[in-house]
Amino acid sequence: MANNKIYFEISERKMILLLFDVFFVLLVLYLVGTFFDVQYLKEVVSTQSCVLLFVVYLIFFGIVFEMYNLQVASNELQILKSTLLTVSFTVLIYLLTPVFSPELPKNRLQILSFYTVVFLVLMSWRFFYVKYLASNRFLQNALLICDENQVAGLIQGIENIDPHYRIIAYVAASFNTTEADVGIPYIERVEVRDLLSFVKNNSVSEVVIATKMTEGVDADLYRQLIKVLESGKIIREYIQVYESKTQRIPVQYINMDFYRFFPFSRSNQNKLYLSVVRVIELAISFIGIAIGALLLPLIWMCNLMGNKGSLFYHQERIGKDGIPFKILKLRTMVKNAENNRAVFSTPNDRRITRFGKFLRKTRIDEIPQFINVIKGDMALIGPRPERPEFVNQIAANMPFYETRHIIKPGLTGWAQVNYSYGENIEDSLIKLQYDLYYIKHRSFYLDLNITLKTITTVLFYRGQ
Repeated sequence: MANNKIYFEISERKMILLLFDVFFVLLVLYLVGTFFDVQYLKEVVSTQSCVLLFVVYLIFFGIVFEMYNLQVASNELQILKSTLLTVSFTVLIYLLTPVFSPELPKNRLQILSFYTVVFLVLMSWRFFYVKYLASNRFLQNALLICDENQVAGLIQGIENIDPHYRIIAYVAASFNTTEADVGIPYIERVEVRDLLSFVKNNSVSEVVIATKMTEGVDADLYRQLIKVLESGKIIREYIQVYESKTQRIPVQYINMDFYRFFPFSRSNQNKLYLSVVRVIELAISFIGIAIGALLLPLIWMCNLMGNKGSLFYHQERIGKDGIPFKILKLRTMVKNAENNRAVFSTPNDRRITRFGKFLRKTRIDEIPQFINVIKGDMALIGPRPERPEFVNQIAANMPFYETRHIIKPGLTGWAQVNYSYGENIEDSLIKLQYDLYYIKHRSFYLDLNITLKTITTVLFYRGQ
């Protein structure tokens, strides 16, 4: 029997990165401060308030600068970039925080040593992670049970997100005995009678059953699955695996009884949650409008030179419960951009002016939407508000699309921070999956996650 492989889920890998970032930095700060008698380093780890403040800054800027993005954490060049930014901001803000952080040392070498120790520790630990924890030796093997013609699509849907998760074989759930080419060379077809032995001999840690084919599980396959379960392996539905890996709802694999698969978050009707969120929305919106008012003269001047036309524009969008409203934005396109016909915008759209592109990348064009938030037409976080023409077009081709309208549209959202601007129906399907995931898992934690990702989007100039 093959040895069991060590494997960490996506959430576990992120937690490992976070915990060991904190642990190693604090440990080395203590050791260097003690053995080399560096007073400032000793003070950083001497009291709970100083340690807590430092840890909060380290984690906050680590999240903002994508230290816990697994794609970034597996690339040496990206590690260098994110670590440099995280350490620079963490140390700078920590040094400038009064009362809670230690008093600034008179000897500037101590500040340099503080920065150097934090940077070198994080870089050393992260390179160790790339070499030993993000390597192929931690691949998780899985076996898929589905209809033969589904294999390629189901596998690509998961492995494109998590390269450490690998489906190595499948069992045909249908009664078709003719073996077909699934188009993936490393995928092996396993007969029902050989399921248990294959799982044991190939370090398969879980068996995944495609939801659509659960009715195809016959008596022989059922008995094999019971034996697999008794051997200590995990059996999960494909919907469950897809959602945990991609943080999207796979609507393309769900029948019309979708309530079975995504019971919506109780936060959508929780009066305490909604009241707290509303207070936060109003506070942030008034701050946002104040900032926009300060920037308005400069934006107006740049608009005269770069946009040559009106500064603002109104457009009809669909809001909560399918009720239309007028959205307010800064204009980023040329006049008469659509010639009376609604057209999807693209990243390199020629209709977008040079200054308009800057406004979109920095998300400054959306500052006027704080007025929509105050009026109650929009929330800070939610699905992107779409135009009626696009809603009708997409809803006609896509089940569940109008489910987005059970909550208010948002200035930012789970789809906006995880996927690029939708250019067509296919992109809209992916964004719908993210929107439904948010509706299902809506919470303070997810809202905070989206807020931090939005800050990252602005800082890295990724707006659309």
